[in-house]
Amino acid sequence: MNDWIDFLEWPAMVLTVLAAWCIGSRRPDRRKLGFCCFIGSNVLWGLWGWQAQAWALIILQVCLCVMNLRGWKKNTAMEPG
Repeated sequence: MNDWIDFLEWPAMVLTVLAAWCIGSRRPDRRKLGFCCFIGSNVLWGLWGWQAQAWALIILQVCLCVMNLRGWKKNTAMEPG
């Protein structure tokens, strides 16, 4: 089981990089994808941190997830309706 959880850091890292790339877009739909990727990476990093007993990392991911949800909401409000 630990081998599987140890593997989570790689998809978490890829999602984080992809999210950062998408967030820099001028297109709201691409930024929305970036926020989705960031939230997914927050979950993966949190799971990995739980297994590693990295409590500060888990708290960081919760804080970042809240900020990403805020960004999602603000980005959605800016979309042309």
